[in-house]
Amino acid sequence: MSENNADRVVLAYSGGLDTSVAIGWIGERTGAEVVAVAVDVGQGGEDLEVIRQRALDCGAVEAYVADAREEFATEYCMPALQANALYMDAYPLVSALSRPVIVKHLVQAARQFGAHTVAHGCTGKGNDQVRFEVGITSLAPDLRCLAPVRDLALTRDVAIDYANQHRLPIATTKNNPFSIDANVWGRAIETGFLEDIWNEPTKDVYSYTDDPTYSPLPDEVTITFERGVPVAIDGQSVTPLQAVQEMNRRAGAHGVGRIDIVEDRLVGIKSREVYEAPGAMALIAAHRELENVTVEREQARFKKTVGQRWTELVYDGQWFSPLKRSLDAFLEDTQRYVSGEIRMVLHGGRATVTGRRSAQSLYDFNLATYDTGDQFDQSHAKGFIEIYGMTAKLSAAREAREAQARGETE
Repeated sequence: MSENNADRVVLAYSGGLDTSVAIGWIGERTGAEVVAVAVDVGQGGEDLEVIRQRALDCGAVEAYVADAREEFATEYCMPALQANALYMDAYPLVSALSRPVIVKHLVQAARQFGAHTVAHGCTGKGNDQVRFEVGITSLAPDLRCLAPVRDLALTRDVAIDYANQHRLPIATTKNNPFSIDANVWGRAIETGFLEDIWNEPTKDVYSYTDDPTYSPLPDEVTITFERGVPVAIDGQSVTPLQAVQEMNRRAGAHGVGRIDIVEDRLVGIKSREVYEAPGAMALIAAHRELENVTVEREQARFKKTVGQRWTELVYDGQWFSPLKRSLDAFLEDTQRYVSGEIRMVLHGGRATVTGRRSAQSLYDFNLATYDTGDQFDQSHAKGFIEIYGMTAKLSAAREAREAQARGETE
């Protein structure tokens, strides 16, 4: 605690206008000192030391920066890859995945700096307020949560006026049309003219991806997996972070991973969201195809159900829930044999699998071939069909009897 024994609030700090203003705003309205915590999950942009110094210049008593890029890629993005996590069959959980790792560092900072409250910059009608606060109370039930925008009336106009009046070292403008959240797994863009769902995204919306209409020559890439995790690209060893970064660069150059959907938010409203996640979408496509080769049929069918439920839990801010942990164990077990190589061609907005190879493959050429050397005993098929179709046959016979009886009655 500080020398004057004032309470402390740990603030999830981005370096932007709203959270910069929130430092002084929280202090004025609660009497608490603010500790600013910035977490690097690969969002790029300004240098984090610049952001840290800005927090101090805006009135924070402490400013803490955590480099969580490797942690985020390994412990959060890779489980999502193994689950083939796509919310509404489209969204690879870009923002949802980053919230629990940020929460983890916020709670650690609260313990380190003696804070009893954790604050975030979310509004009262988005998903992230739920993700932050449920995550915080799951890890530290004793901590309080505060949202200045929602709880202390810190609107955008108020923030701009406050920053100008106090001469805070932050650019203030009412012209930025988008709300953007980025990390190494992807980039989310919303608000502005995108709120009219008839409007087409303009070129300035995108940053991680180039226009697929003008794609360069096709790029062939081979991704090596071990137990569902990429470990090499074109034969060169990579960490999970390096794998995502490299595929962001290569798939992004071909416009892979642009997503434009109307999404069902946790709070009950529909929201138009534009995402770009070139590395995530290319890696998920490759991983899915390797699973097609290596995962047994019934296990694969059930995994789709588990993966969808896992995805919904993560989207809904339940990363630390008991059910999520239980599903983690199942998903990890399904990756036991998901090792091998996938060859893909990146071009024109598409990541197309063109080759598969695995020592754990369940594909048997001698059973699959129709040419000489076929080892599949076709004489078994007739009996199999008779047994397999027996219930349908009996049901059809019953319906025929009932129809005949109705005809006789009539």
